[in-house]
Parts: sequence; C-alpha cells; structure tokens
Amino acid sequence: MELLSTVLPIILYIVAIVLLVILIILGLRLIKVLDNVDRLVGNLEEKVDAFNGAINLIGKAGDTLNSVSDSLLVGVTSFVTKILGKRKNKMKEEEEEEDYE
Repeated sequence: MELLSTVLPIILYIVAIVLLVILIILGLRLIKVLDNVDRLVGNLEEKVDAFNGAINLIGKAGDTLNSVSDSLLVGVTSFVTKILGKRKNKMKEEEEEEDYE
C-alpha cells in the first residue's frame, strides 16, 4: 500500500506535466491559426472595400436611370391623359348636341 501511495502521485504528476505540455503546444498552434485568420480577414476587408466603390457607383447609376425612366413615364402618361381627356370632352359635347336636337 505504501508503494501505491508513493508511486501514484508521481504518475499523476507525470500525466499532469504531459497534459500541460500538450495544452501549451495546442495554445501556440491556436495562436498561429488565429494570426493566419486575422491576415485573411484583413485581406478580405481590403478587397471588399475596393468593391464597395464599384457597387456604390452601380447603385447611383441605377438610381439615376430609375429617376429618368420615372420622369419619362410621367410625361408619357400625362400626354396620353390629355389626349384621351380631349376625346372624352368632344364625345360628351357631341352627345349633348344630339340630346338638344
């Protein structure tokens, strides 16, 4: 029993030291992986920032085209409404003249 009480703590200390070394190695590898991820994210941010200018330009061009097409549509619609309005007025006048006769 005395042998077990002297050997068991030594074995536990050895296992604890091995686990500590393994954890230190894993921690160092994790730091290295996080550094690589940080560089990759920085690179991606630079590329996204470069594309943001182009995307904003495309968005502004689309908005401009949309406003031009809206104003053209309003103009055509008002023109057609004026023409149809004159026709309706003429038809009403003709009907009223027929009613008086």
